[in-house]
Amino acid sequence: MPRLVYATRRSALALAQCRAFVARLKAAHPDLELVEEQVVTTGDKIQDRPLSEVGGKGLFVKEIEEALLERRADIAVHSIKDVPATLPDGLAITCIPQREDPRDVLVAPRYGTLADLPKGAKIGTSSLRRAANLLAVRPDLEIVPLRGNVDTRLRKVDAGEADGIILARAGLVRLGLADRATEVLSPEVSLPAVGQGALGIESRVDDEATGRLLAVLADEVTSRCVHAERGVLAALGADCKTPLGAYAERIEKDGAVMMRLRAFVANGTGALVHARQDQTVPWPASDDDATAFGLSVGGALLG
Repeated sequence: MPRLVYATRRSALALAQCRAFVARLKAAHPDLELVEEQVVTTGDKIQDRPLSEVGGKGLFVKEIEEALLERRADIAVHSIKDVPATLPDGLAITCIPQREDPRDVLVAPRYGTLADLPKGAKIGTSSLRRAANLLAVRPDLEIVPLRGNVDTRLRKVDAGEADGIILARAGLVRLGLADRATEVLSPEVSLPAVGQGALGIESRVDDEATGRLLAVLADEVTSRCVHAERGVLAALGADCKTPLGAYAERIEKDGAVMMRLRAFVANGTGALVHARQDQTVPWPASDDDATAFGLSVGGALLG
């Protein structure tokens, strides 16, 4: 019986999304033995400071990638928005399955919607991207730092530490908490993070057998869109210290299948949007073409 060890963070959300993917993998390959390897990352250990102060989102993947390189695990299941644009030598994102809803949501138990928040309301988020999005439409809001897992942040808003918090809808859906959202924010209001809602399955480049096992769960539309978004990330040399949003989608225009890519970058405090781009091209023929489109849009942001 073939055996596959999968590495994941220990948070409730990481385990939920990882195990959902693994269940699909098992259904596709019933004879496959699957073994879970839980990893505590540096990002999980540091909860009292914004990620932008301690090294960025790569802190959530470093130890997991070490498990792959040391052959203690065969694949890693990531939220791809946590994965830096550049991967260690010998590793690659070899499967991107179908994406969950990429939008942000507001959880504001007392007020419900962004429009109904009172002037000066406190919104909890440690995401510079989310701060820039919110302040662009409600400059009167007060952004307060808020980290911790989803349950922790929900408890804090329930206790009144903030009037509202911003979360990824995908995380709430995966935890069975979608009804906690009081408003789903459109991309026009809160442009998602690169890869938000999508998983990235990482493995060793030389492990072709594992690549073949994963291929059955790859989703072309999601993969093209995420590669375009990550192209923007790469063009800006961006990490968690950069307030950056990028969202690609498949659309039809004049009877043709197209890719629309929207992106923005803000200043280092997340208080002011510096530049925006909204470009549409014919649907890319490959992931490499999608990445090239993202690099072009990222270059335009820099320009």
